[in-house]
Amino acid sequence: MSAVASAVQPNSAATSDTILSVRNLKKHFPITSGLIIQRQVGAVRAVDGVSFDVKRGETLGLVGESGCGKSTTGRTILQLYRPTSGSVVFDGRELTTMKGEELRSLRREMQIIFQDPFASLNPRMTVGNIVSEPMRIHNILRGRELRENVEALLERVGLNPFYINRYPHEFSGGQRQRIGIARALALNPKFIVCDEPISALDVSIQAQVVNLLEDLQQELNLTYLFIAHDLSMVRHICDRVAVMYLGKIVELAPTDELYDNPLHPYTQALLSAVPVPDPSVEEHRQRIIIAGDLPSPANPPTGCNFNTRCPVSIEYCHRDPDPELIEVTPGHYVACHRVPAV
Repeated sequence: MSAVASAVQPNSAATSDTILSVRNLKKHFPITSGLIIQRQVGAVRAVDGVSFDVKRGETLGLVGESGCGKSTTGRTILQLYRPTSGSVVFDGRELTTMKGEELRSLRREMQIIFQDPFASLNPRMTVGNIVSEPMRIHNILRGRELRENVEALLERVGLNPFYINRYPHEFSGGQRQRIGIARALALNPKFIVCDEPISALDVSIQAQVVNLLEDLQQELNLTYLFIAHDLSMVRHICDRVAVMYLGKIVELAPTDELYDNPLHPYTQALLSAVPVPDPSVEEHRQRIIIAGDLPSPANPPTGCNFNTRCPVSIEYCHRDPDPELIEVTPGHYVACHRVPAV
């Protein structure tokens, strides 16, 4: 029996366990022409109809190659970019219609850890001022209590609280990312978007930061949207994984199910590039090479977005609209004309 739509239609019993519900989210950046009178001549479809749910306490991975819209999705969910259309319901509240003080007060419950620890910290501010800034903006703590809370946050992320008066340039990349994590925790959020938090770090430091994020999740009952392109790390930290291609989600499944039984041709190609530590297995493993470059989101192909690079595409894939995200086995959703629903 075919089950339509996705993560997009949670049942009522599960809704109370859902902290974030995204429906048909779109973010198009206008392309304008003209020096004096500018007019829109097109749009970059960075996010083009994304739907998924995130359950309380889980980590949902969002993966895909550079330029597919992962980071834009995370920032649009948090309303750092206002969406072109669609719905984002956080803890029962619709974010896309919120403005001003109502949205500002809700930001205490959802935070972001940025990708680049060298660019995301103000070099003119001390570590103490960086971590305390969210609490000062929201008028939570003052004076001695504020300082004690900042020192406790630094200690919680593995930094010496005596570093409170130092500046970002005095720290390594891994330490700077820990400062960014402490800043994200300052307001006791429920939900954190981790926007490729380890991609700019040395390999030797990445595991330490991931282990810290896991420990904090257990201690504080946090929910993560973990954006990454390192598929081996995603398998380690995520409960479910959504695979994104050219602004759309093409596959969504529990982590082990996705890695053991990838159904979409794009997912299969991505996973075939992940090294296997067993040399005998690696030697005989088939590598799937994706031909061509990622199409421009300003001019996506007709039909299925992946048809220009898909090794199994047929004429139907080039002619018909994008396939819907369909549940093919329990909890496993795929958007592909070549993968029939059960």
